[in-house]
Amino acid sequence: MLALVNLPPEQSSAGPARLIVLDGVDGCGKSTQALRLVAHLSGLGRQVEHVREPGGTTEGELLRDLLLDRDSDLSPGVEALLFCAARRQLLEKRIGPCLEAGTSVVCERFHPSTFAYQAFAWGLPEEQVLELLHGWAGSPEPDLTLILDLPVQLAAERRGVSTDRIEDRGVDFQDQVALGMKRYAEVCFKTSVVIDADGDEDQVAARVAEVVRGVL
Repeated sequence: MLALVNLPPEQSSAGPARLIVLDGVDGCGKSTQALRLVAHLSGLGRQVEHVREPGGTTEGELLRDLLLDRDSDLSPGVEALLFCAARRQLLEKRIGPCLEAGTSVVCERFHPSTFAYQAFAWGLPEEQVLELLHGWAGSPEPDLTLILDLPVQLAAERRGVSTDRIEDRGVDFQDQVALGMKRYAEVCFKTSVVIDADGDEDQVAARVAEVVRGVL
């Protein structure tokens, strides 16, 4: 079994480094709110890094291309392993070193996406997916996971035309993903918060900042 990444929270003048995740269905506003949160934390005097999943490293971006390529024919189990491999690399090469140096990290997507897509949308057993996330992948829980909750149809309208093999799966598939996100928040309730993402950018950013304040 792979060794866990050592991620001790280092103190800085602005407080301990934190790993904060924003997740949700495609089109819910993750990227926008991640950038807003990075700016907010920087304004508070914190060192902060922004990463995304899958990707964030040279190897992770190659896996991202494979996972999103419309010509890829991957089973749900293989998808789960590849997502976790990309995450493992991101933890070892970027997230872990940042946290050790006292730099907080804002990450787009993490455990909730893998759980929602593989367990709910594809039907893999919940227990197996959770074991994969917290065992083989060697991934500790973030300090805070924010699930941006937006009606799937509205998210699809915001997203527009699909651009990859996952977005191609349609609204019914995304409905299951949305259910999986909420289920993840129930299972990992100690560090997960569901945020209403139905509103303008400023309204949602204010909701995010209010919740994040509790872990700073």
